[in-house]
Amino acid sequence: MSNFSGGGGAVAPLLDLCLHCLTKNISRYASDIKPLPPNIKDKLIKSLSVQGWITDSNINTVLHPAVEALDLRDCEISDSALRQLCSCKQLKKIHLNVWKENRLTVTSEGVAALALSCPYLREAFFKRCSNLTDSGVLTLALNCPHLQILNIGGCSSITDISLEALGQNCRNLHSVDFSSTQVTDNGVIALVSGMCSKNLKEIHMELCVNLTDVAVEAVLTYCPKMYILLFHGCPLITDRSREALEQLVRPNKFKQVSWTVY
Repeated sequence: MSNFSGGGGAVAPLLDLCLHCLTKNISRYASDIKPLPPNIKDKLIKSLSVQGWITDSNINTVLHPAVEALDLRDCEISDSALRQLCSCKQLKKIHLNVWKENRLTVTSEGVAALALSCPYLREAFFKRCSNLTDSGVLTLALNCPHLQILNIGGCSSITDISLEALGQNCRNLHSVDFSSTQVTDNGVIALVSGMCSKNLKEIHMELCVNLTDVAVEAVLTYCPKMYILLFHGCPLITDRSREALEQLVRPNKFKQVSWTVY
């Protein structure tokens, strides 16, 4: 008895052992996991996420209506999993970035379902979800007014339509990555002169082959809080952008800036 009550020393390891057992045998214990309280499910979700073991078939087992964050970057999931988030109205952050091969199983259909189910979404990471198109981002912009951080870098089908929608609807947006997309100067202008212009602090627009110095100058003109601006690997951007940085930005304002002069 003294071992159990002495500061709870025996309790935490027992909980950890139970969670470890559940994560390794989740399909066997599905009916037991479903009624668990949210705080236990959150620990289970974290453990499964780290292992990359959340899938389309088991995600509904561990979800609960109060879940606020899902890190699925190492998990093999598809639109099916995103459609199952319909009960997670309080979700604020979802992480689906991948860094090596593209994630082909998440498309605009799944992202639209997510956006329609989770109106309080603040952070959404879809880097290299290469089948995400403008229609998915448009649904996000129209239905998630609290969006603050969005990563759609490497989603190669994204065009100005997405940036225009974000500029028109997402007042709180402060960080956006649309690197390696098809956007042009017009899209960047629409974004940075839109509702979020005074809040934007970080833009990643590297490897965008259609951008010119006009896009860089627009960011520097419209976004007074900008302190991270990455536009390297854009072949149409010239030394004029470096000159604009010197003329329009006060010394030591930027935390990070990178460019390539061709």
